[in-house]
Amino acid sequence: MNVMTRLSLSVGLAAGTLLSCGAWASETAAAPIKPKVVLITMFAPEAQHWIERLELKQEVRVPGLSAEYPAIRCNTKDVCLLVTGMGQTNAAASTLALALSPKFDLRKSYFLVAGIAGISPKYGTIGTTAWAHYLVEFGTQWELDSRDAPKDWPTGYLGINTKGPNEKPPLDYKTEVFELNPKLQAKAFALSRRVSLSESKESAAWRLKYPAAPANQPPVVTQCDTLAGNTWFSGTRLSERAEVWTRLLTDNKGEYCTTQQEDNSTYEALLRASREGRVDVQRLAVVRAGSDFDRPEPGGSEVDNLLKYADQGGFVPALENLYRTGNPLVQDILKNWSAWEKGVPGA
Repeated sequence: MNVMTRLSLSVGLAAGTLLSCGAWASETAAAPIKPKVVLITMFAPEAQHWIERLELKQEVRVPGLSAEYPAIRCNTKDVCLLVTGMGQTNAAASTLALALSPKFDLRKSYFLVAGIAGISPKYGTIGTTAWAHYLVEFGTQWELDSRDAPKDWPTGYLGINTKGPNEKPPLDYKTEVFELNPKLQAKAFALSRRVSLSESKESAAWRLKYPAAPANQPPVVTQCDTLAGNTWFSGTRLSERAEVWTRLLTDNKGEYCTTQQEDNSTYEALLRASREGRVDVQRLAVVRAGSDFDRPEPGGSEVDNLLKYADQGGFVPALENLYRTGNPLVQDILKNWSAWEKGVPGA
C-alpha cells in the first residue's frame, strides 16, 4: 500500500469516525427529557419564583407553545416548567403542545398547576392557598341579561338545556366538571398544610374589613374547589351563582372557593394526551392562591371590588404562597422517586 493510499484510507476512516460520532451525538441529544415534575403556570409572575429557586436554566423550545412563552424551562433535577399564556385558549393549546412533543417523555411525570385566583371569603382570605378536588367550568351556561330574567332568578345564568337556574344540565360538552385524583390532593395537602404563608401590609389590613373567619384571619393552606371561565367575574351575586353551580355539577360534593380562567382547559388537554398514553392525567394536582376576594365585604362596593382589586394587596403574597405550598410536593416527589414513580405513595 503506497503512501497516498494509506493517507486516503486514514482520512476516510477519520471522516467516518467523525460522522459516526456526530450521528451518535445527534441521537443522544434527541433522547426525550423525562421530568419527574412538570410545573404549569399561566404567566411570567407565577413562574418567576420557581425559575429562580429551582434553577430552571435549561430552555427547550417546543413547537406549538405560546409565542410569548415559546420554551419549556428545566433543571438538572428533573423538574420542568411550562408557561401557557393566560386564558382558556392558551392553556389548552400550550399544554397539548407539550404533552404531544417528542422532545419529552411525560408518561410518569407529575403535573402541578400553580396559579393565582379570586377567593371566596367563606373559605379563605387573601393569600390562602387551596388544593382542588373538582374543576368546574363556569362559562358553559346559558345567559340572559339579568334585567330580562324572571324576577325570582338571582342572576341571568342557567344550565344549557335546562328550565331554571337550580337544575343540573346534561353534561353534553364533557368538559363542564372534572374530578382530580383525591389521593394526590390529600397527599399534597398533608405535605403542605403546616406551611407558613405570607401577607403584605395591605392584604393584612384589607382582610380585617370582613366580619368573620376565615376571611379576616391570616391565610392558611386549605382544600376546596376551583371554578374556571374566561370572563373575570366579581361581586356577591355572581359569586353566589358560582357556589350554586359548583354544587349542581358535583352533586353537592364540591365547595367553590377559587375562581380562575384556565384549569378545565388544561385538564382537558392532559386528558386527551392521557388517552393516547402520553401522560397520566391521574398525576395532576392543582393549587390556587387567593390574590383578591371574589366579592366585597358586607356593605362594600361591588364595583370597586373589581375595578380596584389591586388595592387589596394580594398579588405578591399569593405568588409567594404558591411556591411555599407547592414546593413540598415537588421536593417529596424528587426525594422519594422510587415510591412516587409507581404512583401516589400510600394510594
